[in-house]
Formats: sequence, structure tokens, C-alpha cells
Amino acid sequence: MKYYLSFFILTIVISYSFVSPTYKIAKLKYSGGGDWYADRTALPNLIKFCNDHIGTNFESEEEIVEASSADLFSYPFVFVTGHGNISFSENEVKNLRAYLSGGGFLHIDDNYGFDKFIRPQMKRVFPELEFKELPQDHKLYSLKFKFANGLPKIHEHDGKRPQGLALIYKGRVVCFYTYECDLGNGWEDFGVNPSDSEETRLKALKMGANLIQFVLTQ
Repeated sequence: MKYYLSFFILTIVISYSFVSPTYKIAKLKYSGGGDWYADRTALPNLIKFCNDHIGTNFESEEEIVEASSADLFSYPFVFVTGHGNISFSENEVKNLRAYLSGGGFLHIDDNYGFDKFIRPQMKRVFPELEFKELPQDHKLYSLKFKFANGLPKIHEHDGKRPQGLALIYKGRVVCFYTYECDLGNGWEDFGVNPSDSEETRLKALKMGANLIQFVLTQ
């Protein structure tokens, strides 16, 4: 496939830390009117935490990428969040499917109110797949940091439990959806969300680090 991901051809040497080329991770810019730019400080903080604690070698700043761009294939991890509407064009649907089926990974984080918009769009990308909740004993929750109860709760929205939902394509998790959790808000600078304690923020960053480790080693 012409768009097959070049970064997955690179050799990753792992001895419980990563010796790898410099990577960049990206935030997805989308149409539809939703605030794709939310969680402005989240990814730089997650990048620093991962570089410091799990041995990754990410560039310190996030990139911004659109679903229709060929640049999408340059990133092993793409993050998308928001509160409102998201809409993919037919070209974006096709390109996003090629990216994900060819080795890419999308983390969706519901910043509250995103759920009813993102699910129909992802159904267009993978009409044959359904989101499935990963069990608490899934390896994602027991990598560098241990989460015996599965996905942690970072922010309260509607009194629902947090769910880590996955799209699994040919045996590989291609998309992880953190619902009723607000993980990305927990990665933001301390004080951005006044209700967050340092303990809550650290929990969010540790879960994010597990997710990055999972993406690079699954």
C-alpha cells in the first residue's frame, strides 16, 4: 500500500526502555465546528512525561494534522478531542482508514459532549467494527504503571463510570476511545482545571504513558 506507514518499518529496540528515532505526535484538526484545539497544554505535558519516565524520544511540541493530509502517516500517535461537532469528508474517511489499517493509531478523548458526534464519524471509517470495552486485565492497564481497576476517572461529567473503548482491526487496536474520563484534561498544566489535584494529574499522565507504550509495542 502506497501509504503504508514508514515509521513502522523503522526498527525499535526495546529493553524496557525505548531506543528509537525521534518521533512526533499530533493533534487532529477537524471540521464541523467543534473545538479541535481544546486541551492546549495536554500533549506537550504528556510528551515530556513520556520522555522522562518511559524512555521515549518524542519532539517536545505537538504537531497539528488534518485527516486528509499525507502527513498523517508520519505520526505513530494522533490525538483528537473536543466538546462539539466533528465531521469528516469522504476523502478524510478514506485517508484515516488507510492510516489506521496501515499501522497508525488514534486516541479519541471525549472532553464532554463529543460522544454523539465522534461515534457516527468513526462508524464511517470502520463500518464493520464496533467499539468494545477493554477489560480491566488488558495489558494496557498493566504496563509501566498499574491500573488494577482499568481506566481511571479524571473528571466527573454525568456520574457514569469511565470506559476505555477500542476499535480492533485484524487483531490490532487501531483506536482507543476514553469516554467519561477526560484523560486529556488531566494532562494539562496544573491549575488549568482548578478541581484537579496533583494526584489526579499524575494519574492521568501515567495512564497516558501506558497508552503511548502500548501503541509503540503492540
